[in-house]
Amino acid sequence: MCADTAFMARAVTLARQGQGFTAPNPCVGAVLVRDGNIVAEGWHTHCGQPHAEIEALRDARRKGVDPSGCALYVTLEPCNHHGKTPPCSRAIVDAGIPEVVIGCLDPNPVAAGGAAMLRSQGVRVRSNVLEDQCRDLIADFLVWQTTSRPYSILKLATTLDGKIATRTGHSAWISGQASRREVHRLRSWCGAVIIGGGTFRADNPMLTCRLEHYAGPQPLAVIVTSRLPENPHDFEVLKLRPQQTVFWTSTPESLSPRGQRLADLGAAVWALPDKDLGLDLTAGMIRLRREQNCHYALAEGGGRLVASMQRQGLVDELRLFQAMKILGDEHGQSLFAGRTADSMEDCWAFELMEQSFFESDLYLRLRPKE
Repeated sequence: MCADTAFMARAVTLARQGQGFTAPNPCVGAVLVRDGNIVAEGWHTHCGQPHAEIEALRDARRKGVDPSGCALYVTLEPCNHHGKTPPCSRAIVDAGIPEVVIGCLDPNPVAAGGAAMLRSQGVRVRSNVLEDQCRDLIADFLVWQTTSRPYSILKLATTLDGKIATRTGHSAWISGQASRREVHRLRSWCGAVIIGGGTFRADNPMLTCRLEHYAGPQPLAVIVTSRLPENPHDFEVLKLRPQQTVFWTSTPESLSPRGQRLADLGAAVWALPDKDLGLDLTAGMIRLRREQNCHYALAEGGGRLVASMQRQGLVDELRLFQAMKILGDEHGQSLFAGRTADSMEDCWAFELMEQSFFESDLYLRLRPKE
């Protein structure tokens, strides 16, 4: 790995620490380098807080490092406008930094132009170092900039033969403890957790973040179903947090006595328009962002729901936890379900972005191919 790549890779790692907390701003990481060594670093921690470049400059001051002798590596083009914070491009010039290396240019026309401004002030600027990884960092930001909905993450645990549950609906537990902890970490920064009605009835889940010592807000529980529950008190989420529960269903079902009982408990019942082979899930997503300020939605199954989301273009990212197990039952519930495909050309194709292991579970982070 060349020096440029190594320094930018560290900036990418730093940037990921802000994921889920910077919305609606992008995740950004930065490092200051002198004589081939990283001497200061920073990342954008929360929306409204200083950007990564400013955090790196602050780190340099704390360590007694003069930034005027350093090169700055930053995953995203420094901003060139005054929003909640002053422009980073001006701070870089004022600090006397002679060289800036950029991972990817800013797609936001309001904030872009930092590279040109730096060059006009005599700063050496290079760009497109680890561009694909840096652009992956801002995939959520691009969705927020170009749509009115949250960034949608699909999480699924599966056996090696692609089953998410037995034929009876039993799914506890496919994945191991380490994978389940990672899912709760995802829930800690996603504004809503979405499941289908079959999963709701079979698992009776709470859909909360249960990390040890977690004291932050809990995600909304969103249930997509063609038939609302007859007896709400049979379900834990409706007994313990009905005000944080939202049902997506058809207009007739929302107006039924079942819908009224849920509303009396404090749950929300949203009637969604009909779409080919199901509900218009995009309409529900738009309401989540508009009315609940939800920037990340985490969908956790079942198979028909996630197939509907993929069919409607609502899967921005797939996080798959694959256990080293085989169910071997053709009637077990499949990862995706509900469509007919006559040819391998009908497959939905995904691009691998990241792979690792959580104990013995294979972890894959994928993005739909365009």
